[in-house]
Amino acid sequence: MSLHRLTQIVMGVPHVEQTAAYYAEFGLTPVAAPDTALGTAPETASATAATTAAARPAHTLATVDGGEQLRIVHSARRRLVELGVGADDPDDLDRIAASLTALDVPVHRADGSLTAMDPGTEVVVRVEIAPRLRQTPTPAPVFNSPGADARLGERAPGILRDGPVRPRKLGHVVLGSTDQETSQRFFQEGIGFKVSDTVKGLAAFMRCSGDHHNVLVQQAPVSFLHHTSWQVDDVDEIGRGATSMLEADPGRHVWGLGRHYIGSNFFWYLKDPAGNFSEYYSDLDCVVDDALWKPGDFEGAKSLYAWGPPPPPSFLAPEDLAALMTGAHAAAK
Repeated sequence: MSLHRLTQIVMGVPHVEQTAAYYAEFGLTPVAAPDTALGTAPETASATAATTAAARPAHTLATVDGGEQLRIVHSARRRLVELGVGADDPDDLDRIAASLTALDVPVHRADGSLTAMDPGTEVVVRVEIAPRLRQTPTPAPVFNSPGADARLGERAPGILRDGPVRPRKLGHVVLGSTDQETSQRFFQEGIGFKVSDTVKGLAAFMRCSGDHHNVLVQQAPVSFLHHTSWQVDDVDEIGRGATSMLEADPGRHVWGLGRHYIGSNFFWYLKDPAGNFSEYYSDLDCVVDDALWKPGDFEGAKSLYAWGPPPPPSFLAPEDLAALMTGAHAAAK
């Protein structure tokens, strides 16, 4: 696959500093002081070119392995403004530009990158030539199990950790689309994502790397950012990270601890001050040989989780969904 990872996302929120402080506490590392040159989020499709206009402060935060992967800018309503995708070389950009043009999607070229907007999610996707991500493997945990006591005379390493949890990389984003079929074509036929699994008539899990999914697009009454997902070493780090966040503010809890069926990953979801969900995850399925993976089409409980507490209604329909719909309507006028 010539595409190989998510590079960076630009998240628009009404209160930049408050949201940036949350993600620093979540474990991302601030790498730049507020810089008015970083700009604001466009509120309509026609304002896309204003993404880099100087106006209000923005904050950039980094993961351990992925570098600067989250940029937070001002927006009247919470939303994903831009999604960065890494490609290998200029030939990849040429192929993507041709594919998007065949879908009648306007493409803007620059040195080493191209941008195009998906009309269903209203997200600008930036495909850019970028180095492939290299991650140092986490030492495999040693578990005691029935009839196999592999860890003798010592406590489990997971309970001895006392440093802050640091996400290794941005794994995926989940987006609400007012036209799921068009959005899926945009990402699949236009950008070059591959479909790993689907939820009948509702959503598609798509990948631009060896991870099971990097983008999930689901049908929604308004375009919005449902959640971002951040990889940590293992389930102990999920538990430690969520516990620390909830000790500071129990109201951040959304859903977890659990294990998804689609993707297989452990998860715990929290809520940032703007209303976006943020997920700690580990042990996601990987697809490195397309011939060995058969996409499924799921429905019912399996489309959500294998075990754990049932998802709260606010996970399926965020509490501010009506406000987002009203705000989107007002912005369109």
